[in-house]
Amino acid sequence: MGFQRQRINRRVIEDLKTRSTVGMYFYIAVTVAVLSVDGFYRRHPGFSLTFLSAMSLVAIFRIVHSHFFAKLEKIHKKGNYCAFFASVYATALTWGSGFVYFMLLPGELFSKMIMLASTVGLDAGGVVAFIPSRRTSIGYNLLTLCPAGLILLYQGVHLPIAFLIFLYAAYMTLVAYRGNREYWDALENEHLLKIQSQEIQKISRTDILTGLYNRRYFDEIFTLNWKQAARNATRLAVIICDIDHFKRINDTYGHLAGDEFLKQTARVFSRTFKRDTDFIARYGGEEFVVLLTGLTEPEAAGFAEKIKREIEEMEVHFQNQVIRASISLGLSCCIPSMEDSRDMLLEKADKALYRAKNSGRNQVVSSSG
Repeated sequence: MGFQRQRINRRVIEDLKTRSTVGMYFYIAVTVAVLSVDGFYRRHPGFSLTFLSAMSLVAIFRIVHSHFFAKLEKIHKKGNYCAFFASVYATALTWGSGFVYFMLLPGELFSKMIMLASTVGLDAGGVVAFIPSRRTSIGYNLLTLCPAGLILLYQGVHLPIAFLIFLYAAYMTLVAYRGNREYWDALENEHLLKIQSQEIQKISRTDILTGLYNRRYFDEIFTLNWKQAARNATRLAVIICDIDHFKRINDTYGHLAGDEFLKQTARVFSRTFKRDTDFIARYGGEEFVVLLTGLTEPEAAGFAEKIKREIEEMEVHFQNQVIRASISLGLSCCIPSMEDSRDMLLEKADKALYRAKNSGRNQVVSSSG
């Protein structure tokens, strides 16, 4: 799936919470400061109590909701997200309503200036905090500032201040647009870098010709599986396979034909070993290796015999010619212990393969046989 801009996902929500929740402590502190300066709360006790209570309730909800966000998300993801955004708009609307009250009061010039300065600061902080969501950032900005601007305009009072409020709201809207674009540009770059990193990692693990894993990555996976099997006392089986007389294919039909035969062989392996725990790799040249977990030796031998038959019956058509070959396979199976070396299993499978090739090829030989 390609990168989707403006899509609110868990990463964006986490960014929004991280950037904005700490601001709720400042909201409570600034509310107390605005109401306390010049003894405003003594002259307007009713409003002061109501405003402080409303801002405190919204702030406490935001802080508590942030703390339990992960648990609530498991209960109802969509409802949890809606609660977060609703609380953001409630914060802006509550402060915006208080801003309206201050600006319409007769007199109280000093308190109005304090409230105006606080509103400008909190609005700027909120717009920047909610930049990951353009709609939220702009909505927060407008709900904080525009109610006061509209009412002042309607009442015909403090018109220069109303004009400045609208001008500032427009400026912060532009800040929100620009910041949001930069945020999503950075997020998209991060997404592309992650994809590139995954592709590089995949290339480093994959054999380019066959699409199977390479020997280096097989060694990593084998080591991990060996340790896990030793801890859990479960079986591991290794099958090492070699295409018989592969050099003849290259010499007779050319290296491109040999490459095509290797690719077709890899497809047969992929069709046969389909369990999530099966691990197939090109071991080098015309050799392939398969790591199987949780199978007894007869079960692993059954898969090896199936591969032998599939390759024996396989026909590779290349430039109007039909190429056929057989395959020899060496099998080794054990329950690892911590004292054993993982190379032991590989060495046994390799010796079994050597016996298969020396005793006529096109057969499966087990290390225990």
